[in-house]
Amino acid sequence: MKITTKVFQFIICGTDTDVGKTLISSFFVRGLNCFYWKPIQSGIQGETDSEYVQRVSQISPKKILKEAYVFNEPVSPHWAAEIDNVKLIKSNLNLPNIEKNLLVETAGGLMVPLTRDFLQIDQIKIWNLPVILVCRSSLGTLNHTLLSIEALKKRKINILGLIINGKKHLDNPQTLKLFSGLPIIAEFPLIKNLSVNNLDFLWKDLNMEEKLAQILNK
Repeated sequence: MKITTKVFQFIICGTDTDVGKTLISSFFVRGLNCFYWKPIQSGIQGETDSEYVQRVSQISPKKILKEAYVFNEPVSPHWAAEIDNVKLIKSNLNLPNIEKNLLVETAGGLMVPLTRDFLQIDQIKIWNLPVILVCRSSLGTLNHTLLSIEALKKRKINILGLIINGKKHLDNPQTLKLFSGLPIIAEFPLIKNLSVNNLDFLWKDLNMEEKLAQILNK
């Protein structure tokens, strides 16, 4: 890559559930050939997010780091832990001790409770890594995204920029950029045929290396 920083470690967050952050995580894992860590997985029906990322990105399984917690029910982590009668210990969420490129994917939105007195955004602050925020392109994204940005900025968490996921919208990207002052790293399109070839094509077509280099080397 053209990124001059020796190690690039960052967090992928979403403005809401089902905004596509696991797909976007796969895109970055593939493009950067980096380690992936999903600390908390809620719901094990079908495949987990770690399994999805490995399948879609075709990254080496060795780069998919083991989750700190895997809960059975697809609900908020604090409740999922209670259902499974598991006590979530904050020290188990410490970052993996690796000096390599790393993507950390959060569970749900920023204000999702991890315990009854600890929000996900509190953990993001502790990690002290920059954030890339994934938002949907469609109606409702302005409110969800600007509120998420406000919460991150209030806590002085570094936001690298936005990934807008979904069918292209004629106004939302420029409006988000105007009100947030953040760069739009990419407008990720709907993909009908998801494959590594399509991900590789998009990585080049969206000029991701150059965009990331510009953001990181400011």
